[in-house]
Amino acid sequence: MGRLFGTDGVRGVANADLTAELALGLSVAAAHVLAEAGTFEGHRPVAVVGRDPRASGEFLEAAVVAGLASAGVDVLRVGVLPTPAVAHLTGALGADLGVMLSASHNAMPDNGIKFFARGGHKLADELEDRIESVYDEHRTGAPWQRPTGSGVGRVKSYDQGLDQYVAHLIGVLPNRLDGLKIVLDEAHGAAARVSPEAFARAGAEVITIGAQPDGLNINDGCGSTHLELLKAAVVEHKADFGVAHDGDADRCLAVDHTGAEIDGDQILAVLALAMREHGTLRHDTVVATVMSNLGFKLAMEGQGLDLVQTAVGDRYVLESMKEHGFALGGEQSGHVIILDHATTGDGTLTGLLLAARVAETGRSLADLASVMERLPQVLINVPDVDRTRVKTSAELTAAVVDAERELGSTGRVLLRPSGTEPLVRVMVEAADIEQARSVAGRLADVVKSALG
Repeated sequence: MGRLFGTDGVRGVANADLTAELALGLSVAAAHVLAEAGTFEGHRPVAVVGRDPRASGEFLEAAVVAGLASAGVDVLRVGVLPTPAVAHLTGALGADLGVMLSASHNAMPDNGIKFFARGGHKLADELEDRIESVYDEHRTGAPWQRPTGSGVGRVKSYDQGLDQYVAHLIGVLPNRLDGLKIVLDEAHGAAARVSPEAFARAGAEVITIGAQPDGLNINDGCGSTHLELLKAAVVEHKADFGVAHDGDADRCLAVDHTGAEIDGDQILAVLALAMREHGTLRHDTVVATVMSNLGFKLAMEGQGLDLVQTAVGDRYVLESMKEHGFALGGEQSGHVIILDHATTGDGTLTGLLLAARVAETGRSLADLASVMERLPQVLINVPDVDRTRVKTSAELTAAVVDAERELGSTGRVLLRPSGTEPLVRVMVEAADIEQARSVAGRLADVVKSALG
């Protein structure tokens, strides 16, 4: 698997890349590393462990629980809950560690392990590196120091987690959702119980699809990566709008009453204006990635709001928010972070706040989202090139300058070398789709000739 930890934990095909032995070993290593860092000092350590409904999550959860308990950590098993619920409970219960087993929007055969530090925050990079190093050291023969007798961890089921998390979500809402009819697509995932319960308790009339997880059907033709079923259901039921989650419900996309998609950029725009109106958008600033549509940037500028852009990945958005004290950030894919109420992207919370804005204003979601116009975007992947020379090729630099001159202030160019493959992604936005295609095609040709 190469380096185990990626930008969002450890992922791979369950029982091939991500085995029970790996899950157990990483859990033991995490316990030892956090103990070395002083996290457990002066008290008996506690971990919260949750998962999405994937079949492989059953044996991987058992391995993680066994590893933690064997290292002297008491474990609270919260069962099938969204990633942001596990993060929230880690903080709310005063646990020293949280573990979520999920591969998010990936297909069912995959799974993943994500660790949360005390308070429900993602582990720092250096701690992940240390966990990987310690795991590798002991995998190759170094013996663990193991507690015995009363020193081993105890394992309990914590059945109050769902109600506790839903109560937290309801407590965040500025107003009720009475009078709204909303379709929820749960992707047969971790929010299949949580999300309908939260929306119903908040007063909405709820219609659910994709809410019968069987361990094998997660993300299968439904959820935030496949919006076709949601679009049809919203129109069929004459709903006010629809909300789609991914498998672990850390993201949210929406569909307006006409069946049109509302992406993460538009959701951010709607929430930014609502938060400014309520006085909770600190520094009048939103954080997004460089992949956000130019239309989002133009809309925020037009509303007098500042936009800070980061590298692609919700962890980079979160790092910027925490460093500078910003309250709202997210990605076009639907990861939205409201830092006053969550330590990670929370799809159910995002959907609830979107619904609260519709109920509060009496305006349709389509009308609210019209604050920004999505500019046409063309993405071309150019394979088999030297991605390391993107910034040093004079020929490519000249071509980009020419393209930016042609596009002017209503378009932009972004070249992104892949982090793992000999591939460069060419992204072009323009006011006209044909112009975007033409410019992207020419730049892709230059990438091939200059870097091939």
